[in-house]
Amino acid sequence: MDPESLRSEIPAFEECTYLNWGASGPSPRTVVDAAAEFERYHQYDSPADEGMYEAADEATESAREAVAGLLGTRSRNVALTQSTADGINHVATSIDWQPGDVVVRTDTEHSAARLPWERMAELHDIEIRVLETTAGRLDFDELKTAVSDARLLCFNSPTWNYGTRQPVEEIVDIAHDAGARVLVDAVQAPGQQPVPVEQWGADFVAGSGHKWLLGVWGAGFLYVSDDALDALTPTRIGYYSVEEYDAEDPDFYDDARKFDLGTRSVAPFVALETAIERLESVGVDTVDQRISRLADRLKDGLGERLLSPRDAKSGLVTFSAEDAEATVERLAARDIQIRYLPDPYACRVSVHAVNTDEDIDELLDAL
Repeated sequence: MDPESLRSEIPAFEECTYLNWGASGPSPRTVVDAAAEFERYHQYDSPADEGMYEAADEATESAREAVAGLLGTRSRNVALTQSTADGINHVATSIDWQPGDVVVRTDTEHSAARLPWERMAELHDIEIRVLETTAGRLDFDELKTAVSDARLLCFNSPTWNYGTRQPVEEIVDIAHDAGARVLVDAVQAPGQQPVPVEQWGADFVAGSGHKWLLGVWGAGFLYVSDDALDALTPTRIGYYSVEEYDAEDPDFYDDARKFDLGTRSVAPFVALETAIERLESVGVDTVDQRISRLADRLKDGLGERLLSPRDAKSGLVTFSAEDAEATVERLAARDIQIRYLPDPYACRVSVHAVNTDEDIDELLDAL
């Protein structure tokens, strides 16, 4: 499949020029149909067939395998979550925090990766140390100083407000050398560029399927390395998170299933698996290269208004506007969908491989 064929499956393009994938991506018909078909089967047929729990469990584990394949890891290291924020909260609430523990985050974190640490500071008297960046770029000397006595480093890549693709492996090595664990908020990566979690070496990688992967809302994932699995003890428990739920003293699973609780909506994960299949039919490298080319076309057209680093290497492109909210509204009136950001106060365009040169030119003409 090529990007144009995938575009033809997305009904939203019949109504607008969509350039806001970093917020949420409208799904292809095939993805929505897969979710609907599973829901119909689950409710209508499975009760008289293998059973509703059996059907749900089979679909859930199939989706877990698909996510593991996308990330280049094993299914035992993948927890299925409702969102990126859900995954980050699993980590935040499963660490045995001690007063004075240090969490380092960057100044470009989304609230999903900021609020959990602030809550942990309130509950456990830990210190939150904010590392300043230049449009998402980290100074490695400052990073080494910041994590020297830290327990955890949290950063997002690509950065949600500038689109800066971080050198994840180098950052992880610096943190690990200092004895800190690492959580990567990678929600802006899956679906637009490779996410090789084993190569990255991070302890935790959180993501979701409703952005660049073109899935539906309600399906996220959390990668946890083998070593980190042993270091986390969930504060919540359910019959899906333990090996024998009717045992007198049940033990958590020794894999990422320890974060499961009980029944949940399975259709979003069926949609996620289908979305991954559609993406892989196009090719992750093909998507990455096309996004880079389209983003460069946009950056060239924006000229001095460009705020994202010229070599940010992602489809997230931020530009200055005197009144960002009004600019977004004016573009929406012309059926061009982007968004404004609170920090920096600016406009952000999200370019996907399913976009075209004509989409970019239409936006630039409107601006």
